[in-house]
Amino acid sequence: MSFQGFTEKDFHVFQIEGLDNRMNALISEIRPKLEFLGKYFSPILSSLVGEEMFAHVAKHARRTVNPPNDTWVAFAPNPRGYKMVPHFQIGLWETHVFVWYALIYEATMKKEIGKKMEQHLDEIYTTIPKHFVWSLDHTKPDAFKHQELSKDDLLKMFVRLQQVKKAEILCGIHLPQNEVINMSGEQLLNTFESTFKTLIPLYKLS
Repeated sequence: MSFQGFTEKDFHVFQIEGLDNRMNALISEIRPKLEFLGKYFSPILSSLVGEEMFAHVAKHARRTVNPPNDTWVAFAPNPRGYKMVPHFQIGLWETHVFVWYALIYEATMKKEIGKKMEQHLDEIYTTIPKHFVWSLDHTKPDAFKHQELSKDDLLKMFVRLQQVKKAEILCGIHLPQNEVINMSGEQLLNTFESTFKTLIPLYKLS
């Protein structure tokens, strides 16, 4: 299988009613693409970060009633899981594709990483591209544009990461559905790879 990109049909999976029906469509339509991206980017990310990275495709196994509103493949240096460590993600909501460096609430070293981010505030503020976005909650689709944040806004996020137990921080890109469906698989792969390369310094802080 080569990567053909994402289609309108992929995004429409998230409109399907009912857990079983949506999961069946997600497994048949989207999961093979996420599995391909997992195999494709694991060696690339391993090379970029200097340690072996393992792909974890979301299974949504704990769900019993509510169907998932997004899905993803995560990349982490732990073969058993990714939630407890800094990691990367590629995934999609009904409205957009996302590519993240992610530190979510289960991560164990948030305080230390938040401190390092605070120490590198100037560098992060000036080197993250304007069109990148930040999120404080991986379960919600919205995000803050880097170009609209002040240095103080960013500092507050980094301090919150150190002080609030359930705090999260994610940085990366959102690609709107209407753009994604007009991009070839190759264009998307190149965009994902260049995004990862931009996010590597954030990962290395951890």
